[in-house]
Amino acid sequence: MAAGEVNAGWARRAAGRVEAGVAGTVGSLSRRIGWQERRRSLELYAILAVQAGVAAALAWTLAHELLGHPSPVFAPSAAVGTIAAAIGRRTRRTMELLVGVLAGLLVGDALIMIIGTGPWQIGTVVTLAILLALTMSRGGAVVTQAGGTAVLIATLSPIQRGLEVPRIVDAVIGAISAVVVVAVLPVNPVRIIQRAARPLFAALIEHLHNAADGMSTGDAGVVARARDGLFGLGPQLALLNDAVSGAQEAVAVSPARWHRRGEFEHYQRGTRYLDLAIGGGQEMLRRAATAVHDGEPVPAGLAAAVHYFGDALALLQVEAESGQHTKRSEQLVLKAVDRAAEAYDEGVGFSGSVVVAQIRTVATDLLRSLGCHEDEAVAVIRRRFEQQRHEAEQPPGERKAA
Repeated sequence: MAAGEVNAGWARRAAGRVEAGVAGTVGSLSRRIGWQERRRSLELYAILAVQAGVAAALAWTLAHELLGHPSPVFAPSAAVGTIAAAIGRRTRRTMELLVGVLAGLLVGDALIMIIGTGPWQIGTVVTLAILLALTMSRGGAVVTQAGGTAVLIATLSPIQRGLEVPRIVDAVIGAISAVVVVAVLPVNPVRIIQRAARPLFAALIEHLHNAADGMSTGDAGVVARARDGLFGLGPQLALLNDAVSGAQEAVAVSPARWHRRGEFEHYQRGTRYLDLAIGGGQEMLRRAATAVHDGEPVPAGLAAAVHYFGDALALLQVEAESGQHTKRSEQLVLKAVDRAAEAYDEGVGFSGSVVVAQIRTVATDLLRSLGCHEDEAVAVIRRRFEQQRHEAEQPPGERKAA
């Protein structure tokens, strides 16, 4: 081989190593910074920015133009605070705003008349206002509003009288403006859930299939990484729960979204039980990793069951988005139970028996997400498991066709 060819080959391999190293570094940094999660969060919350801007403008206009308040700062502030509280919780936020304002006014007015104004008076007023607010509600926005109102009254009352009533009116206007804007400019309840669910489903399906592959090959490291990936789905689950809250608010407040209520309820039920299924799946993979690591027998049926769960979730997502619900995803879940029963009869260790139990738990939660009642789902899984074990004990010629 010529020296030039050797040098060229070495250069290509070196360039490949450099390229792989750069890609790995960029990927690692991207994961640490969480760009994907931030982008998904931005997509979900972008509508909030628009709603907050419109609500602030509306609140200021109503307070200034309609009621003649010269500088209605607290109307747009209350509107933005209500919008930004958390999607799906604006009603609670509105009440917290009003409770906080009331607590701040009561304490501020009562004490300033007695102890006057000054640094220590401001500190005293704020402390007592917050304590009063905490007796009226639970922390959060109540504390912020109570403290802010108390500071306002303590510092501006000697200069400008009559702030109390305008402050309450502005808070009411801001909160009402926020609710009106949410009704007029609502999120699309189905789209917002689907956008949050897609990356969660993709990651969940990938981790399940990877874990099943690791169980098949006896690679404890692969199973452990899939387990860790499943435990790392917390931020995506939180994003999905926020999306469900926002969708619930949209179908409740906006007449334009009332026709989506039935579809939303389906998603809401599915999301609730999907959360439980993921919890069961985490324990399932944790014990599977232990079983492989400890050298326990891991029958092929356990890996097959985990594969079936991944396939069932992929099909469930497709059916949910298409609106065409079939029995195929349910059949895949039941096949997972069949394989788990076969593995149990074949023989498993301590951790393997826990994996079998968690497969039954996950299967039950997935059936509940598909619309089965809890008692019905439990009965179906128990009956299917026992039936498969009974058929496995029969001679081959007497078994039912699969």
